[in-house]
Amino acid sequence: MKVGIVGAGMVGSAAGYALALTGTAARVVLVDRNEKLALAQAQDIAHAVPFASSSVVEAGGYDALAGAGVVILAAGVGQKPGESRLDLLARNAAVFADVVAQVRAAAPEAILLVASNPVDIMTDITTRLSGLPPARVIGSGTILDTARFRSLLGAHLGISPQSVHAYVLGEHGDSEVLAWSNARVGSEPLASVAAQLGAPITADVRARVDAGVRRAAYTIIEGKGATWYGIGAGLARLVQAIAQDEQTVLSVSIRTAHVAGRRDVALSLPRVLGAAGVTASLHPALDPAETEALAASAAVLKETTEALDL
Repeated sequence: MKVGIVGAGMVGSAAGYALALTGTAARVVLVDRNEKLALAQAQDIAHAVPFASSSVVEAGGYDALAGAGVVILAAGVGQKPGESRLDLLARNAAVFADVVAQVRAAAPEAILLVASNPVDIMTDITTRLSGLPPARVIGSGTILDTARFRSLLGAHLGISPQSVHAYVLGEHGDSEVLAWSNARVGSEPLASVAAQLGAPITADVRARVDAGVRRAAYTIIEGKGATWYGIGAGLARLVQAIAQDEQTVLSVSIRTAHVAGRRDVALSLPRVLGAAGVTASLHPALDPAETEALAASAAVLKETTEALDL
């Protein structure tokens, strides 16, 4: 599959690097308004390819996206230290008006993967600007938050995070919801496994994990200015699910007709992802506190989106 990436900054280049080294994409095309940056990133990644795969990595203009099956949208301005993702909205919405039009003209059949923050609102904006069905405009959503949740739980339990099945729902941001009530390890409830392993899930453990998930981006931004490796790998994983028509369940964001008492709001739920995009959305059973928190997250996103004048 040919994959385009618009935005050759740290997130876009990390995604390109992950795609090339895993061989997920046969061809990767980097596009950026800074042509020298796109070319430099493409050449640097291409020089790593002989060690791992046979992917072709190149830079080009929007016309080079022709024939792409997926286009990752990683354009826009970065998040500043102390700035919430929602604060980025006004600065990034204007960028997308131009980007989406040019991507659609060059690659009308492509599925769009949105990585720019605030990702849920940018996913909603991209859906409206593109005219594509919501199932084909997919935000990276809480895929990275979910990975952090599983990683921290795995570390606490002393097991592989790949054996932990737990999701973060709602906004990719401050109002996100860690779904503790339905977290499982293998086929067993989290609390049961934690007790068997001598690592109970106490209030202190929950608070530490919650903070580790919810504040991870801010900690990384404070230390090095932005996050890119985790989300780059997450984007490559989404492309893999599409390219191989996996029909796998991942926590991604799409504009959803009905969720948590709101209509037409983009947020993350466990979704079935394959070659056609999102083919189904799963609505997990939550406890009352989580249900209320998801409704609050949906309300924040919906109210912010409604205030936007496209």
